[in-house]
Amino acid sequence: MTLKISVAQLNLVVGDMMGNAQKIIEAARAAYASGARLVLTPELSICGYAAEDLLLRPAFIQACDEAVTVLAQALAGLPGLHVVVGHPVGGGLRSRSVSQVQRYNRASVLSEGRVVVSYDKQELPNYQVFDERRYFTPGNKACVFEVQGTRVGLLICEDAWFAHPARQACEAGAQVLAVLNASPFHVDKGHEREAQMRERVQETGLPLVYAHLVGGQDEVVFEGRSFALDAQGQVAARAPGFVEAALSVTLESDGQRLQGEVCPHDDEDAQLWHALVLGIRDYIGKNGFPGVILGLSGGIDSALVLALAVDALGADKVRAVMMASPYTQDISWIDSRDMVARLKVRYDEIPIAELFAQFRTALAAQFAGLAEDTTEENLQARIRGTLLMALSNKTGSLVLTTGNKSEMATGYCTLYGDMAGGFAVIKDVLKTRVFRLARWRNAHDPYSTGTAPIPERIITRPPSAELRPDQKDQDSLPEYEVLDAIISRYMENDEGLQALMADGFERADVEKVVRLIRLNEYKRRQSPVGIRVTHRSFGKDWRYPITNRFRS
Repeated sequence: MTLKISVAQLNLVVGDMMGNAQKIIEAARAAYASGARLVLTPELSICGYAAEDLLLRPAFIQACDEAVTVLAQALAGLPGLHVVVGHPVGGGLRSRSVSQVQRYNRASVLSEGRVVVSYDKQELPNYQVFDERRYFTPGNKACVFEVQGTRVGLLICEDAWFAHPARQACEAGAQVLAVLNASPFHVDKGHEREAQMRERVQETGLPLVYAHLVGGQDEVVFEGRSFALDAQGQVAARAPGFVEAALSVTLESDGQRLQGEVCPHDDEDAQLWHALVLGIRDYIGKNGFPGVILGLSGGIDSALVLALAVDALGADKVRAVMMASPYTQDISWIDSRDMVARLKVRYDEIPIAELFAQFRTALAAQFAGLAEDTTEENLQARIRGTLLMALSNKTGSLVLTTGNKSEMATGYCTLYGDMAGGFAVIKDVLKTRVFRLARWRNAHDPYSTGTAPIPERIITRPPSAELRPDQKDQDSLPEYEVLDAIISRYMENDEGLQALMADGFERADVEKVVRLIRLNEYKRRQSPVGIRVTHRSFGKDWRYPITNRFRS
């Protein structure tokens, strides 16, 4: 007998237990009407992922328990339907010792108004953005249940990256593996997941269905792309990325073959664009901001962020402000006006030359006898930051900052200036990738908001902060190809100075970049949260001390 499985690839909200339950109810009813008798939802689908220290609150766990009960009762009238939901169970924090509390990351099977069986996650990740050992106790038992004569073995996310839990399910009689997931995006993570799941299939000889979360949650993005592998490890079905979807998978009566629609993988630049758009849309939408505002400079970083914001929110929710200083070149005005005309967003110009002069006058006595330096440059950035935050306070719109990863790494940014804002869109995007994304967006219009939105001259002109006469970024930084390669290898992959120099990087460049990364930790600690799109960002997976004398 064939078994029709539906993967409910849902965009859930952390802490909205009843809202999430309602989404699951609607997905389950639609799946049942289409003939599905097994519905899989993502990891911790009741409470959303990641709930972090909310999991330590007894009231939060109680609300999750209540939502599971409501969900089970709502689906009681659908005979034969089995819905697998993820939720936390166990005590909240009642003492100073987190370790004294038994709390589990659980998947429960609901059928005909009750919990039929449950499974507790065994492998608890504690690396990169994960901190599950802070909250959960590992389970140790397999869970196999039967639907229409097919025995289904449950796993939760990290379990499927190790051999033991899948083998345990196989030994317990499973004929197919069902994996609930909340696995954060980074570029090309989809291929990595499928390769890892293929190993589990090859080890057990069982087909596998992978149910994944979609949506943005603070700095992380979950891209969906749920999938199914047949018993030979071939992709039999794959959901689209970065959107909610119901992936229909049919397990044939031989228990080996799976059938479904296979959506193709996007290329890297497309993945990255969609991830950034989803990250913006969900951060703004889930937190209730009416729109966004950003400083438009005529440079490539702010141009890229503007294009992303319009794709994410629509032109009516995006406002750009040009704040020219005495050093702003005419082409910056011209190109900014050109771009906002293409995207049809609200655009305002607020000159800051007079304000800059007043600041200098106020500080003249204090600065007497001291040469001009970056202090005067930073004043201009801080004036702009103050103006943007004032507009944000008045309108409720969130300020998007426009600094990229290369700048965040080296401190080529100003505290309380261009770092002032609420959400750092391209905080994890290296400058070389910024150029690539700008060209990709000009060649594609994925959200039908306008073709070629970024004027060509913005992409081709040498980058400059325009805070002093004839300033260029490369006056004080290595060429971006060199800079980004060093950042990627040192910061993202933990390679040492000697290894970099052995591969041909100039000692002066390596030492300068590494020194700047170390010196500017205090700045990054004060930067807004931003979207994580690499396997290591300046966020939860970068935890370096500010006071630090280590030099290798």
